[in-house]
Amino acid sequence: MKILILGGSGSVGKHLVEQALELGHEVVVLVRSPGKLNIQHKNLRVLAGNALDPDAVAAALAGQEAVVYAIGSDGVGKEVTLFSESTRILIFAMEEHGVGRLVAITGIGAGDSKGHGGWIYEWLIYPLFTKKIYADKDRQEELIRKSDLDWVIVRPAAFTNGPLGGKLRALTELEGMTISSISRADTAAFVLDQLESDRWLKKSPLVGY
Repeated sequence: MKILILGGSGSVGKHLVEQALELGHEVVVLVRSPGKLNIQHKNLRVLAGNALDPDAVAAALAGQEAVVYAIGSDGVGKEVTLFSESTRILIFAMEEHGVGRLVAITGIGAGDSKGHGGWIYEWLIYPLFTKKIYADKDRQEELIRKSDLDWVIVRPAAFTNGPLGGKLRALTELEGMTISSISRADTAAFVLDQLESDRWLKKSPLVGY
């Protein structure tokens, strides 16, 4: 499959790129700083550009079949609009170019996943560090749901640097459930599975251990 990855130089993004190439996909990555992605492969094309630039996004989408959204933010403590603004641009471009499949990573704390990350996350990390980020991720998710795309929103638990192959759970019925962590490698593997599976189509699973 021909896929565009946004956020491919990030901590999860690099796993996405490596695993996608191992699976035989043809990958285009749009990043602001191509030098941060130290991966070379005959099926990889790295484009310099900003996800907030409609022209750059449209150019990167040319010829693609699916998009993985893995953009992160360092906007702790600031008002955040990156996720909703870039997603609005992306959805418009995908609909214009006829690219139908979007798999977007948001995270635990978005929507009804709030309150299911364990004590440390919910009472320390979320209120002190990520609350404003997730306010914008809520706006992002709403834009995706209202689109005509074939979308999957993936909400990973708190990231670790653990190996691939953990005993993963994916849940949309969250009452009484707590999922505290997931490795970046397992997150990438789950996300890539959604490119060709309809198991979680138009759903927002919380994933982790």
